[in-house]
Amino acid sequence: MTQTDPDHPRLLISLCTYNERENLPGMIREIHAVVPSAHVVVVDDNSPDGSGQLADEIAAGDSRVKVLHRPGKQGLGTAILAGFRFAIEHDYELLINMDADFSHHPRHLPALLECMSRVDVAIGSRYVPGGGVIGWNWWRHFMSSGINWYARLLLRLRTRDNSGSYRCYRVAKLRQLDLTRFRAKGYAFQEEVLYRCRRIACRFEETPILFEDRRFGTSKINKREVISALWVILGLAFENLRGFDATPSRDTKV
Repeated sequence: MTQTDPDHPRLLISLCTYNERENLPGMIREIHAVVPSAHVVVVDDNSPDGSGQLADEIAAGDSRVKVLHRPGKQGLGTAILAGFRFAIEHDYELLINMDADFSHHPRHLPALLECMSRVDVAIGSRYVPGGGVIGWNWWRHFMSSGINWYARLLLRLRTRDNSGSYRCYRVAKLRQLDLTRFRAKGYAFQEEVLYRCRRIACRFEETPILFEDRRFGTSKINKREVISALWVILGLAFENLRGFDATPSRDTKV
């Protein structure tokens, strides 16, 4: 553990990987070019292409890189939760989650970190002035805009980009969540975590990013994931109507 610098809070960046071998080395290199002091944890779901083994090799030569190996593909939401737990257990102050495929470019990291002087959750947003998307077809645009409208309506979210995962969280706030109660295992996790953060009075801010389609590999989003997300968000809306207490009890373990 390093001494905390008040001007540079201890930062962890989580990269959830499944077949990202081609992207991973360059991604970690560019992260450290922008934020040299950041630690990176790679959460790998036993990627058939050897992403996890490559992450181990990188970590062997760089103490800033950590690796969590999971036995198989268990869903993006559970992988992000594993990053949350790692950040909590190792007493980091800030956690940034980002995609490992360069759709979330490291050049936006300083803007996310700047927001954290004012808020608890900073969102790298495609849907505020200055943000945008490169490389999507009409169907991807339709799915994204539809799910964001649906989440704002049902979960009473005021943020514009609720489905993206490029975010910075204050770890002290993550400690207040009961991580065992999360419903979503896949992409609906992005909306669910904002809903649960809203329930514990987190402050939010969006900063524009340019979302660029992945450099290598193929997208893992499909229609099944979209349908699952719709059901999860609907379930959370009913939970909200029942006045569910999103805060953990004292003896809740994370």
